This record gives sequence, structure tokens and C-alpha cells, in this order.
Amino acid sequence: MAAPAPDPQPGPGTGPVRDTSPGTAPDADARPGTDADAPPGPGPLTVPSMSAGPEFVLRPWEMSDLPLIREAAQDPYIPLITTVPSRYSDKAAEEFVRRQWDRAARGAGYPFAIVRSRDRRPVGAIGLWLHDLPEGRASIGYWMVASGRGQGVTRAALRTVTGWALRDLGVPRLQLFIEPWNTASARIAVDVGYRHEGLLRGWQQVGDERRDMAVYGLLNSYGPVDGQAVTTH
Repeated sequence: MAAPAPDPQPGPGTGPVRDTSPGTAPDADARPGTDADAPPGPGPLTVPSMSAGPEFVLRPWEMSDLPLIREAAQDPYIPLITTVPSRYSDKAAEEFVRRQWDRAARGAGYPFAIVRSRDRRPVGAIGLWLHDLPEGRASIGYWMVASGRGQGVTRAALRTVTGWALRDLGVPRLQLFIEPWNTASARIAVDVGYRHEGLLRGWQQVGDERRDMAVYGLLNSYGPVDGQAVTTH
């Protein structure tokens, strides 16, 4: 996936990911030292609820989302690039949720849980991180658990947050960081309108090693993104 945003963090762009590949993008909840762990922003942020098409909703994190964190903790990749606990406990999961609330409270960004509309089941996370906004850019990251993959969830969530950030927030530039092997996430990023801009050598710590990241960018001047972000209050 696209790099998840750090607790959420900057990371690869995750889209509908094949069942054989992890649905994670570093900017959704990354390790300390990543974009999501940026200094406080200008003030507290209110995370809205938004429709991501007819089948999915993006909303603020809730304590009822602990089953999602339990599933994510069992994934071989997600805990490596995010602060999802590799060994699940209710206490660790609750701390994870509180970190998402704290990021918004500090103005660091907008962390969303991705929820399937038909059964209200959370299946992933996506975040918009603003630590570089004074320089005119922001990053997006996300991750998806196995039960949510292959349903178009990542594409819908990325398109929604991208369109909202460009149209409603007026962000000049958005960027994603994706591991080169993650071709599924790369295709999703390109489908939404991002352009491959290059390879960053040893860009991010993943587990116990430094890994390369491909960077994908989208400028507000490129024009409208397909799909609409509809605030549902």
C-alpha cells in the first residue's frame, strides 16, 4: 500500500491491494520520526466524516475500533511501518486510538478510520499529514487489513482524501511514498492522479532496515480529481 501515515505516517500509497500484498501506506500511522510525528500545527483540527462513495465512510477514530487494531497487529507488514502494536493488547490498542486523537488536537493532521457502510466494520486507516504545510505540501498515508482488501477500499479512500485536501483545504501539493515492490499501490496512486517522480534511496526505516521509497506527487494545478468528497457531519 501507499506508505501509511505515521501514527499515521508518510508512506507508500496503498490502493486496492492484491490479497498477497499488504495494504499499507506509511503515512497512515508511521513510526516516530516520520511525517505524522511532526511538530504541532497552528491549532486543533476537527476530523470530519466523509463519504468515500456508496460503500465506505471515513470518520474519526473511536474506541470501538479496537477489533481493527487487533487484525492489523496480526499483519506481517503493518506493525513494521506504523505504530500499530505488533503484540496486541487492549491497553496498547487504546493508546493507539488516543494517539490519533492527539495528532488532530496538536494540528499535525487528520487521521481517519475507513469503515465499510453495509456493516459499519472498520477495515483500514488513512491520514492527511500537515507538518510540511508551511512549505506548501502535505502527505497522505494509509493501511488496509486483509479483510478489507480487493474491494476498491483504498482507491475510494485515497480519491476522497485527495479531492478534499485539494479542493476544500487548498493544499498546493500532495505526496505519497510507496515501496518499489508495491505495484498495486502504485497503480492506485496513478489512477487517482498522482505522478511518479523518482526514487528516494534509504528513505524510510521499515523493521530493522532502511528501504527505498518511490515518491508520487500531485499538484493542485493538475486539475480536478475524479470523485467527490462529501462531508456528512
